[in-house]
Formats: sequence, C-alpha cells, structure tokens
Amino acid sequence: MASQDFDIDQLAAYLHLTPPQVEKLANRGNVPGRKVGGAWRFSQADIHHWLEDKIGLSDEAELVQVESVLDRQSVGEEEEVVSIAGMLRPETIKTPLSGKSPRKIIVELCDLATEAGLLWDPEKMSEAVLARENMHTTALDNGVALLHPRRPLPDIISEGFLCLGRTYQGVPFGGSRGILTDVFFLIASVDDRTHLRTLARLSRIIGDSAFYTKLRDAADPITTIEMIQEFEEDL
Repeated sequence: MASQDFDIDQLAAYLHLTPPQVEKLANRGNVPGRKVGGAWRFSQADIHHWLEDKIGLSDEAELVQVESVLDRQSVGEEEEVVSIAGMLRPETIKTPLSGKSPRKIIVELCDLATEAGLLWDPEKMSEAVLARENMHTTALDNGVALLHPRRPLPDIISEGFLCLGRTYQGVPFGGSRGILTDVFFLIASVDDRTHLRTLARLSRIIGDSAFYTKLRDAADPITTIEMIQEFEEDL
C-alpha cells in the first residue's frame, strides 16, 4: 500500500482476525493505531514492531499462532518456509566470541557476516543494531540475545542470513535481573515479514531448555547446524 497504512478491514485480513476484534484491540489500546477523521488507521511499520514485541513475550502456543498467521500471508506466493538451520552457514558461526561488551559483540558478528560475503556495510549494520539495542535490549532472560536492526537493511545484504556466536563467559547485555548473555544471534532480513517469520521460528527453538545443553555440547559449526535442524524438525 502506498500509504503504508492499514484500515480496520485491511489489518483484520492481515492478522486473520475479524474487523470487530481489531476495533476492540484498538479501542483498548492493545494495538498501535490512530484515528483519522473518526476512522482507525494503523501504520504498517508500527504493526510490525508490535508483532515483534508480541513474539518476544509469547509462549509456545502463542508463537505457533503468530508463525501460522505470518505463514498464511504467503499463501499463493512462491516463498519457502523459514529455516533457521538453512539461514546459518559454518562460516557465520563463531565460538568463542572475543568481545566483552555489546558494541564489540555486535561488531564481531557483523564482521563475521562480511567475511562470509553476506554483508556489504558492516559499520552501517553495527550502528543500526546497536541503536536498536539502545532503544530496548533484545537480551532475554535465558541468556540469548536476538540482535537485529529496527528495520531491515536489504540494500547492504546479499540475502537474508543468521550469524550465531557464543561466549564462554556471559556478557552484561542489558537483560532483566542482571542476567548475563552468552548466546547471540544476528538476524538480517530483506523485509519486515521475513524478519518476523524468522524471529517467531527462532523464538520457538530457543524456548526449549534442552537447546542450550546441546548447543554447548556441539563440537563445531556443522554439528551446531545439524543440531538446530533436528530441533526444527520437531517443531
């Protein structure tokens, strides 16, 4: 849409809800919107950020529902199912990371993507990811950070990709209750919807406590990718 806005009916179709359900959410302030001439309008960018926040707070059942909604938007389009294992390469996995601060961790992962030929402007990506972290940390209480810029930067990446890094000692990354972060995913997507689909699927994988034990036991990048693929097959 040229205006980058949804009306009630368009947002209802986008979220696979009914117009009355969307109107109730808007009236209660549970979905970001504004009234223009007495009618609700919803910024596409604001809706994507709202969905991103919703993913971060969702449990397994809610993540399945969100992922289903996002996948249904692709019906009729030739779009592959998002695969976390498929977005990783051995050369985009590094253990251990040497950085001991958020900036150094982010720069190290961006440099990793650049060396793999996936990122053309690591400085621009690093600054965008750090700006997102300064707005609101992506560090979770389970010791994982899902690093990404506020908006996709398709002009500086060759394709959507993931980098994965781990430290042997946790890094203070702004998570709640002072929990240290030792697992870092860098998410680079070509558009908002692909980003949300990737985030929802990745959130389901890292929600399994067994994931961390197997991740730490993985001997090398290829074993790590195979382990993640096994987790995806069980989703």
